[in-house]
Amino acid sequence: MTTQPTPSLLILGTRGLPADHGGFETFAERLALFLVERGWSVGVYCQDEVGRVDTRFRSETWRGIELIHVQVSSRGPRATLEFDYHCVRHAAQREAVSLVLGYNGAVFLPLLRLAGRKIVTNMDGIEWRRPKWSMPVRAWFWVNEWIAAWSSHHLVADHPAIADHVATRRPRRAISMIPYGGDPVLTAPSEPLVPLGLEPGRYMVSICRIEPDNNILTIVEAFSRMKRGAKLVVLGELREGNDYHRRVRAAASDEVIFPGAIYDAATVGALRFHARAYLHGHTVGGTNPSLVEALWAGSAVIAHDNPYNRLTAGEDQNYFTDIGSCETLIARLLTDDAALGKARESARLESLRFDWTDILQAYEMMIVTVADSRAKASQGYVPAPDTANGLTIDGPTATR
Repeated sequence: MTTQPTPSLLILGTRGLPADHGGFETFAERLALFLVERGWSVGVYCQDEVGRVDTRFRSETWRGIELIHVQVSSRGPRATLEFDYHCVRHAAQREAVSLVLGYNGAVFLPLLRLAGRKIVTNMDGIEWRRPKWSMPVRAWFWVNEWIAAWSSHHLVADHPAIADHVATRRPRRAISMIPYGGDPVLTAPSEPLVPLGLEPGRYMVSICRIEPDNNILTIVEAFSRMKRGAKLVVLGELREGNDYHRRVRAAASDEVIFPGAIYDAATVGALRFHARAYLHGHTVGGTNPSLVEALWAGSAVIAHDNPYNRLTAGEDQNYFTDIGSCETLIARLLTDDAALGKARESARLESLRFDWTDILQAYEMMIVTVADSRAKASQGYVPAPDTANGLTIDGPTATR
């Protein structure tokens, strides 16, 4: 009897599991659990910052996933680079496809390529375009984007506009467009609102990093121009000494509250579900996880007007370009129940394009293809038939 081989995947580029940091960690957790249930061996690298490295690599099992803890003694950006280097060094010794989330440490990927490992990179957003970075940092990201594009066997873009950009680096046949996913939110308890002094339907919410390219200052200024009889909740860390954060606080009326960064999923879900509207000022990126989650919660959306947001949220949502247009839309959704209802209905319909099951199956099919599906099929492993539904993979695996 021929023993069916166990397909293997290593996930690099996140801070690790369980997910409590952001979109990539949530995606890594969902994909890892999905593949483990389907018979895969999955390892996820986890960053452990320590004062002194005593055990560089340590593995444990969590819900069937191998968590590969990597100790680093640096701090800040240097710690991330140190972590990325050791992850690549470790993965080069393993017989598995490497799925790399983001390209910020792509300078190390040629080591994986030279070791003969298959590499898939999710290209995330166009990081070097973010105005918050200095020119040297933007140059670093630009170079790493090119290195990722040509070191990887296959690239994933989570948005059509990102796929168009990546296609300026590699041929279309080397790119798959697979968006971010979400789950339907049909109800949520209102108890988490109480400590914040909020009432269902009497506030708007923004959930993101408080940075210039996310237009938080524009949103706060627009909301604060007059008395609203409602509140604006801005979730995100505000740091002392950060000039932009100081300006955001200074622009806020007494109807704007800053609870800080909240990672508890139940609280964030309740805040999103019971909000009058969700405000989304992102200008750089692809299919933003927070925007997708707002759609699944049936939220009316007020978003910055750009192709990333329009293609994600759809044409029936509300889009601003400056403080004045943002203020107009805020006033409209606070008073016009018909417009609010239309936006909420549209959100539910648009959310169906971002179903986790379809997305995770598309990833499985793509990763198997990269690993040479014909060879694996001859050994007895093929992806389950239902992996061929829904999303389109834009072409066969391309190798350099």
